[in-house]
Amino acid sequence: MGRHLLAVAAAVALLAPFAAGYPWPMCGTMNTFAANSTYQANLNRLAATLPGNASASPNLYATAVAGAVPEQVWAMALCRGDADATACGSCLAQAFRDVQSDCPYSKDATIYYDPCTLHYSDVHTLGGNDDTGPTMDEYGVTNDGNVTSDPPRFNALLAALLNATADYAAFNSTRRFATGQAEFLDKNFLKMYSLAQCPPDQPPARCRKCLAGIIADGLPRFLNSIGGRVLWVNCTYRFETAPFYGGPAMVRLPSPGAGAPVPGPAVETLPEAGEGRRNYNVPGIVLAVVLAVLAATNLVACLCFWRRRRRQRPTAEAKKSYPMYSTEAEDVEMVDSMMMDVSTLRTATGDFDESNKLGEGGFGAVYKGVLPDGDEVAVKRLSDSSTQGEDELKNELTLVAKLKHKNLVRLVGVCLEQQERLLVYEYVPNRSLDLMLFDTENENHEQLDWRQRYRIINGIARGLQYLHEDSQLKVVHRDLKASNILLDANMNPKISDFGLARIFDRDQTQAKTSQIVGTYGYMAPEYVMRGNYSVKSDAFSFGVIVLEIVTGRKNNGSYNSKRSGDLLNTVWGHWEAGTVMELVDPSMNGSFPEGDVLRCFHIGLLCVQGDPAARPVMSSVVMMLGTDTISLQAPSRSGLFATDNSQNTAVPTTAVQD
Repeated sequence: MGRHLLAVAAAVALLAPFAAGYPWPMCGTMNTFAANSTYQANLNRLAATLPGNASASPNLYATAVAGAVPEQVWAMALCRGDADATACGSCLAQAFRDVQSDCPYSKDATIYYDPCTLHYSDVHTLGGNDDTGPTMDEYGVTNDGNVTSDPPRFNALLAALLNATADYAAFNSTRRFATGQAEFLDKNFLKMYSLAQCPPDQPPARCRKCLAGIIADGLPRFLNSIGGRVLWVNCTYRFETAPFYGGPAMVRLPSPGAGAPVPGPAVETLPEAGEGRRNYNVPGIVLAVVLAVLAATNLVACLCFWRRRRRQRPTAEAKKSYPMYSTEAEDVEMVDSMMMDVSTLRTATGDFDESNKLGEGGFGAVYKGVLPDGDEVAVKRLSDSSTQGEDELKNELTLVAKLKHKNLVRLVGVCLEQQERLLVYEYVPNRSLDLMLFDTENENHEQLDWRQRYRIINGIARGLQYLHEDSQLKVVHRDLKASNILLDANMNPKISDFGLARIFDRDQTQAKTSQIVGTYGYMAPEYVMRGNYSVKSDAFSFGVIVLEIVTGRKNNGSYNSKRSGDLLNTVWGHWEAGTVMELVDPSMNGSFPEGDVLRCFHIGLLCVQGDPAARPVMSSVVMMLGTDTISLQAPSRSGLFATDNSQNTAVPTTAVQD
């Protein structure tokens, strides 16, 4: 894979939090294949056989080659060493479906799940050789939580545990897999747990060298973190302060503070050229050196971090004018660490010059800026006159900072100085979906071929699945619409604007409000008429967006009975008549797979059904989009209700009952 550049850089990936959630696809950008090509046929052959071969293997590992050069496909399937055969096969089968959806037509792709990894390429090799360390196809994530009690001891013990686990995986296990456990004896974190793995066909020395490289690369970024992992095709490791693997630990280490260090498990190292075989234990002197080095490194890092925090701490005026909204210490510390100087943001945006304005909404304007390190950002400047600005700021600080997913816009920083309320986001160069979709004068409008549209639909669905089902919080967005879907440089969708979002308890199914806020045409009928909202009201909004993407038409006010020509009524009429394909956006010039487009119409109509219980949850939608083997039920007519309000945008009415 050496000649293939991958879409996600390791430097960025290693800053991603655990909340990002599986799967994590990595797509090659150099070579692509055409639909219905020989390469696609070869890939389909591997998809039909490789999951079964891997799950039936004693090592839960298999490789295979299909076809002949230049259309040859080489693939590797690996399941975690503690997985069972059934879970392994199911995971890999899902991986083949998902990776082709997330990386459509890429000849080189990798996708990571918790129990399995799938990689395929037109090059018959893994991502490196004996002399190559981690490259751009490395993916790392870190847990949001930090250790507050004795971080130096924690970091030192972590380094010792990871290296002992890597030794055992490389030299003492035919599966090249090991799990570990260490006693920390802290009131909050009594133990640490670890895992390390390489493909079983790697020689022991090469496996250990690979693990050494990613451990050394990742540890500086994992200082004080209660969990983290680095994923690479050639090797992987993970650690947590809570159990995450099955079975007893293969490696056990005592706490350095609980008594004198004791030797770790006996491990065997392969001889180098000219050397004989040797056995060794993890000696106390090595552990002591590791402790000293990690403690010193941690001290330097903490000093640097303290100095940075001191420079970025908000002024007394800012604290007085805009108190923190969350009373949880973790939230306050999280927001505090993201504080940025107003002078930095004024310089970045040219003092909020009109030429840098990207747009303006109900809560204020958004400006493009360039930070001193060269990173491009979008700065949302909340309006002083907006009565909703305080609520939006509260939600975006407490929600967006915690929610991390590739299909959600990323919050970079916050500024609460000199009466300014500024939220700093990653910059997405292709702006919003509505501009790309409905503005035919947009120079990038022609980029919206079917392949791009399908990726956008799938990405929005995955982002919503994360919000509703997979994140630490259960979140209902409440204002999902085309203008709140941003598109990055690769046209990947990112859900934005969480000012109206609400957090649900895990077992909560719906909530009610008397303040109806949002945008007509995207709001579910039960929300408009009765103030009821849930994940199913987000599903309704998603369905509207799907129909807009497929037809290229904007849904204008689905709740005004006098407007018989709105999109949902139009699509339903054609669906019943069997002529729905006549509504496909003509700008695609007929270049699309009819079956896929028809399936998206079907899914969109299922999502906008009048009965919320009949609408699918987003995990089901993702499955529907990922395969054509799932039978879809017949949709019922959308719930369309009349309203006296002829405006497109709903306005606040009375007090909220959320």
